[in-house]
Amino acid sequence: MEMLHYDFMQRAFCAGGLIALIASVLGVYLMLRRQALMADMLSHVSLAGVAAGAYLNINPTLTGFFVAVIGAVAVEYVRKFYKTYSEISIAIIMIGGLSAAVVLMSLNPGVNKSFTSYLFGSVVAVNQTELWLMLFVALIGGAFFYLFRRPLYQITFNEETAQSAGLPVHWISLGFSVLTGMVVAAAMPIVGVLLVSSLIVLPASLAIRIAPSFHAAILISMAIGLVGVFSGLTASYELGTPPGGTIALLLLLILIAGIMVKKLVMKLGSKSMPQFIKERL
Repeated sequence: MEMLHYDFMQRAFCAGGLIALIASVLGVYLMLRRQALMADMLSHVSLAGVAAGAYLNINPTLTGFFVAVIGAVAVEYVRKFYKTYSEISIAIIMIGGLSAAVVLMSLNPGVNKSFTSYLFGSVVAVNQTELWLMLFVALIGGAFFYLFRRPLYQITFNEETAQSAGLPVHWISLGFSVLTGMVVAAAMPIVGVLLVSSLIVLPASLAIRIAPSFHAAILISMAIGLVGVFSGLTASYELGTPPGGTIALLLLLILIAGIMVKKLVMKLGSKSMPQFIKERL
């Protein structure tokens, strides 16, 4: 294909593929843990890090990455104070991240225009440093999900039972939150702050509706993520539309089409939804 002759498109497809795979797996766990909003929250916290980097003349991508990780850790500790209303911790951290970003941006008005790529994504402008960062995150994420696949499965479906079984629930949950922050920060150059949750939530949303098992949901989510990113990049190149918005829109269309097909199949007498999915919806 002609577009693959360009270095920037090669980097875009590499970066998009890496993040699509790890973000899709992460999305399944977040959906089943009822923490879908965490990705959106961390993207706003990461924006504060980007603003801080621009203000201090430090690489905004790296500062956004570290601030997102700090925000993920903060969520775990704030959640302890609101065990009954754990979603409050997400709201508190999001407010802090957004307010900090606004204040820091106001201190340096000259960089406001450069924030467009962080808000809406610009995967075709991914540089070598950002690509290496995405590869690092993908490798760390893959190792984490492989090594802790069984404990994560238990914690996802019944945290209390996992704790009574002697699993280090706190540390595994903390590691999962840190990984979430890393993935969100790494995904920002692709779809931007305003759309980062789409890359994590949308593939998983369809996967858990149609998958016959938990492991199948992960594989289907990864496949949907890859299809959405690659087709979105292709459509963006051909139509001249923003890559982030195009990817998010295509993922949304895939979700809608998948749900409609699922309903049609059920009406035609297909087997009912798997029990493990029913318990989480």
